[in-house]
Amino acid sequence: MSTFVLEIGSEELPARFLAGEKAALITGMTEALATANLVHGEIAAYATPRRATVVVHDLAQFETEREEVVSGPPVRIAWVDGKPSKALQGFLKTQQVSEADLMELKTPKGVYVGAKRKVGGRKAQDLLAEICPNLVQGLPFAKRMRWGSGQLAYARPIHWLLALFDSEVVSFSLDGLESDRLTYGHRIHGAGPFSVPSAPEYFSILAKQGGVVLDGDKRREIIVREGTSKAQAVGGTILWKDSLLAEVEGLVEHPVPILGSFDTGYLEVPREVLLTSMESHQKSFGVEDAQGKLLPNFLCVLNLEPQDLDVVKRGWERVLHARLEDAKFFYHEDLRANFASWLTKLDQVIFMGPLGSLGEKSRRLQALMAWLVQAVGAHDKEAAAERAGLLAKADLVSGMVGEFDTLQGIMGGIYAKVWGENPEVAQALQEQYLPAGPDSPLPESLLGALLSMADKADTLAGCFGLNKIPTGTADPNGLRRCALGIIRICVQFDFKFDLQALFAKALELYGQRPWKLSPAETCAKLNEFLAVRLQNYLQGLGHNVVLIDAILRAGLPNVPDVLTRLTTFTAFQAAPDYVENVQMLKRIGNILQKQAADIPNPPTWQAERFEDKCEQELATALAECQKQVTHDPDYSLRLKTVATLRPYVNKFFDTVMVVAPDPLVRQNRLALLQSIAQLYTAIVDVAALQI
Repeated sequence: MSTFVLEIGSEELPARFLAGEKAALITGMTEALATANLVHGEIAAYATPRRATVVVHDLAQFETEREEVVSGPPVRIAWVDGKPSKALQGFLKTQQVSEADLMELKTPKGVYVGAKRKVGGRKAQDLLAEICPNLVQGLPFAKRMRWGSGQLAYARPIHWLLALFDSEVVSFSLDGLESDRLTYGHRIHGAGPFSVPSAPEYFSILAKQGGVVLDGDKRREIIVREGTSKAQAVGGTILWKDSLLAEVEGLVEHPVPILGSFDTGYLEVPREVLLTSMESHQKSFGVEDAQGKLLPNFLCVLNLEPQDLDVVKRGWERVLHARLEDAKFFYHEDLRANFASWLTKLDQVIFMGPLGSLGEKSRRLQALMAWLVQAVGAHDKEAAAERAGLLAKADLVSGMVGEFDTLQGIMGGIYAKVWGENPEVAQALQEQYLPAGPDSPLPESLLGALLSMADKADTLAGCFGLNKIPTGTADPNGLRRCALGIIRICVQFDFKFDLQALFAKALELYGQRPWKLSPAETCAKLNEFLAVRLQNYLQGLGHNVVLIDAILRAGLPNVPDVLTRLTTFTAFQAAPDYVENVQMLKRIGNILQKQAADIPNPPTWQAERFEDKCEQELATALAECQKQVTHDPDYSLRLKTVATLRPYVNKFFDTVMVVAPDPLVRQNRLALLQSIAQLYTAIVDVAALQI
């Protein structure tokens, strides 16, 4: 077995591209080798800013040989006067077989000439030479570019291609660039080029001569280990942030962490501002002491070992000093203002075209928050809720948010605390943009959750009213994220109010606008959109797709209700008599659908119209079930009672004809079935189930 290495050397790629590139290399190579029938072992991929590498271990030297039967012309035309016809001669030549290899193949269409032949056995090098160009060109990137006069599209210009099968070069050409055994190292610590004798030696040459740490996990390990050690030396702990750590690891090939410092006077600036300045602009990490207070230090990661570390460190400190000085200036300038002046400015800031200004949005949020606290029964928090809604967007006109836009909401909460606002209002302002994605944290406070929902519902209602509905992958206003955020909050806080009513209220608060859709159409499309997002969310939790659809078809009164019905019916499916129960319910549903015109409303039956004992037995059992579910609306109990009715229903079907000639008898029997259906139709649409 052999080892194959493919290295794509390019100009520096953005760090955000590397994870996707590695995954695509493994997936692409795995699929290509499977198609080529090449047996292999582990496939690994690595990426640095200047290179992407895929390694295949224990790779077979030849394609797997196999025998296959190929079909030729029909027997009736294969021979002419006992000799091969032109059709058969063409078959023999094409398949490279002789007459001795021929056999008869009996098929539904008749008897054909066939032959067995061996296929496969091609050299791995030849197959890899075909695989590599397609693999490189097929790597997905958010943005591609072309350079020079070539037609190849890649994230950045490619400068070299290394392709080694053990000690042999796998030769292929890509837009005029030929594969070779040459690799290049770190620009400073081992520029190269270096000739790699064999694939297994690639790693040691790159590390020892090229000065490159190829494995991203090892680069991260170095950063964390040495960064932690340097922080401990000053009595601190690094504030590691996974997303930033992943970015920094993707910016370097030769990580060298250093600890810098800044003037303690900057510590008067809020913690969030200092960390944002370090992380966003300098890609550096903050340091805190044992009490959780920030220290006047920061950790940055170099991509080389400098000759004079102090000079480099002073350079980083000088740049960060300028950023912190800006932050300190904007913070003190903002403190000279107040919420009242900012609210006035919001009227001059457009929210979104026909949807008016941010000032109007703030007043809508104020009213929507008043509606929401009533909907969740938090009547004592109405004043704080309205205040939070009104102030939600005030910090967008602050100097600090203008400089550091990622601090929107956070600065509003900070200023609210400084200016003596209700602590619940301050926390709500800080949490209003949560969750920011499928995996981001949720608000912790009730008002924060409600403000987040109000903001998202207002945006959804306005955009849908303008018919700005996401299509395909295009979602410029982040509406899918808004809907998912509402769903996650409802689950977390067990909010059981009607989301359709929330959207209707949000749309109503806009008043008269140049809508593209009528209010009824807008709400209908919003509800449909929310149902699809909820379906995707539940599917992501591992629930069955068909069951999710059946549950949603039965109604979407609120998100926790859907989740409860889904988990309850999932448990119901585990019962040994599940199939029999569903078959019974489907039969009931089919009859009721066909005889819908004859079903009395309300579905009440009369005992004097029973013609058989089985009708009375079913009615008695059904009445007992109805008493139980009336006093206990638990969905699990409803499904259990439906299951207990099955023997009575089966006997009913076996004994009487539901669609009786007498209309009064027919309606009486349909009323029984409709009453049974009412026990489960609010839980699941049985017609959508598959058994």
